[in-house]
Amino acid sequence: MERETEMKQSRFKRICVFCGSSPGKKTNYKDAAIELGKELVSRNINLVYGGGSIGLMGLISQAVYNGGRHVIGVIPKTLMPREITGETVGEVKAVADMHQRKAEMAKHSDAFIALPGEVSNTISSKGKQPEA
Repeated sequence: MERETEMKQSRFKRICVFCGSSPGKKTNYKDAAIELGKELVSRNINLVYGGGSIGLMGLISQAVYNGGRHVIGVIPKTLMPREITGETVGEVKAVADMHQRKAEMAKHSDAFIALPGEVSNTISSKGKQPEA
């Protein structure tokens, strides 16, 4: 029992999750985003993410927020009309561009996790979201 409790503790307070603004074509991507959000909550870890209210971003942010943890979304102003279509959760920081987005996310994070749909966009920052 003590070991199980010990495993749930984390040295990280805030983890940045890179993920897509689309849900992807496979349901297991959606399931993974929700499950990761619940795992962050169980370990008392707050979320830093791309700020969108749709797709995998919306799913993980909602799971973490519903679990009572703090959520920080960082989004470029130009993407706000496209990636925020509903009500956002937590704190939303609007930034000038993708470079500033990544810098701001790094500033607020202790560690990083990348889910499908964001890795190539994060690396290239050149436009289209890859198909997940």
